[in-house]
Amino acid sequence: MEEKIVYFEKPGIENTETTLKLALERAKARGIKKIVLASTRGDTARLAARLWAKSGIKIIVIPHQFGFAGMEFPPEIIEELKKQGHVVHFGTMLFHTERFYGMNTPTTMANLLRTFCQGMKVCVEVLLMATDAGHVAIGEPVVAVSGTGRGSDTAVVALASTSTRLPDLHITEIICKPLQTKQGLPPPPPGQMPKKPE
Repeated sequence: MEEKIVYFEKPGIENTETTLKLALERAKARGIKKIVLASTRGDTARLAARLWAKSGIKIIVIPHQFGFAGMEFPPEIIEELKKQGHVVHFGTMLFHTERFYGMNTPTTMANLLRTFCQGMKVCVEVLLMATDAGHVAIGEPVVAVSGTGRGSDTAVVALASTSTRLPDLHITEIICKPLQTKQGLPPPPPGQMPKKPE
């Protein structure tokens, strides 16, 4: 089997429309009816809803959890998306729970996934969050879309799973990603100060 992967020279918002088009194209090719989409401020979710209108795709939008970095998803966009038959789910961001559990595992997992790119870490996280909430079934084929900072630049096909059944989550295809694997220095382990550039 051969399939195309698109690599973006730079990560970021300028890749959003291309990423959304590629995600829809692959979803249609695989008969996938749900796309899990990371969107922190609602702009990407609103664009996706417009670009994917009449496609039959249900969007499960995953913003930041409440209280994270002061970012808020506008209530009017939540209502707009719900009227179109989509879902906006606020859940616990699993790779940001080291302070709650007192261990480095979430940070280690996040940093490992960032070796692919920032978006890969977010794709896995939002897939787990969407399945934990029951919006996607364990083993259900879905497309996940995320990005680096704002917008979208990463998309994958996956078999979804919950955070309690992590080994059942499988990334089966990479649709697109940026060549740059991380944005600046990775975050330090909990309790350590970030290193200053030399």
